[in-house]
Amino acid sequence: MRPLRIGDLEISPPMALAPLSGITDVSFRRLCREQGAGLVCTGMVSANALHYGSQKTGDLLAFAEDEHPVSAQVFGADPELVAEAAAEAERRGADVIDLNMGCAVPKVLKARSGVALMADPARAEAMVRAVTAAVKAPVTVKMRRGWRDRGEQAPVFARRCERAGAAAVIVHPRWARQLFRGAADWSVIAEVKRAVRIPVIGSGDIRVGADAARMREQTGCDGVMIGRAALGNPWIFREAAAVLGGERPPAPPSIEERLQMAARHARMVIADRGEKVGVREMRKHFAWYLKGMPGAAALRDLANRAVAQEDLMRVLDRAREEAAVLRS
Repeated sequence: MRPLRIGDLEISPPMALAPLSGITDVSFRRLCREQGAGLVCTGMVSANALHYGSQKTGDLLAFAEDEHPVSAQVFGADPELVAEAAAEAERRGADVIDLNMGCAVPKVLKARSGVALMADPARAEAMVRAVTAAVKAPVTVKMRRGWRDRGEQAPVFARRCERAGAAAVIVHPRWARQLFRGAADWSVIAEVKRAVRIPVIGSGDIRVGADAARMREQTGCDGVMIGRAALGNPWIFREAAAVLGGERPPAPPSIEERLQMAARHARMVIADRGEKVGVREMRKHFAWYLKGMPGAAALRDLANRAVAQEDLMRVLDRAREEAAVLRS
């Protein structure tokens, strides 16, 4: 299992947790690192919001000692403001700066950010140059396949990013308007790999550990990025690491292991964010941890009505009771 090198950083295992807004906070990143993610990433950090002193945005750049290496994903339309935000993220401890040129949600497109930059490659290249000049940390660019009406953009766009100083590119091979619909076309990742000399990280449709090995074999990519499949399932990283290393994947976590992880995750988030905010944040995570368990629909409903830590713990106790009934 070859490690992934991004600049002077060695990422081993060669797997990264994808940036997921409102999800990949410091607590979740730490859990994924424990389970084998070689690199973890913040949610999207708005360069504009950081420039104007948003406390909420600034809080996204709080890092724990045991989660490094960690990447900060920055987005914006102004190269100078994005460079300023990147420098601030590095000052606060980010090991990698990732530039978001792949987000396709309407509010980001309206602000000429995210994948909109793939329709303006000159500005995108200027942004990469500005950021690489502003920081010592390696700079990566996360992109999509491009805009369907412009043809296959990713290979040429990746070359421009490489020329501007990017240390690696991350390719999600869906068109901008697809969002997460339809299948990811992994052949695009292979095309980008052939087009550049810098490392290429593949993303999209990795649902189980074996998919990570299959993507690497089919595309020649240097690393893989896992996002939605890690929700309620940080164990996917240990599974993928085993398969990438040529080993038999470990047994999936038991119901009790999943409940214990959910409880630990909740305690970490509440300690970090306070009970009111922490419980609200954990409702969605509980829905993912409880998926497929006996009585999951009713358990999710209980979790969604939780207002205190003890409410969440009662949901887990109820889940244990449901599982015990099924076993009997």
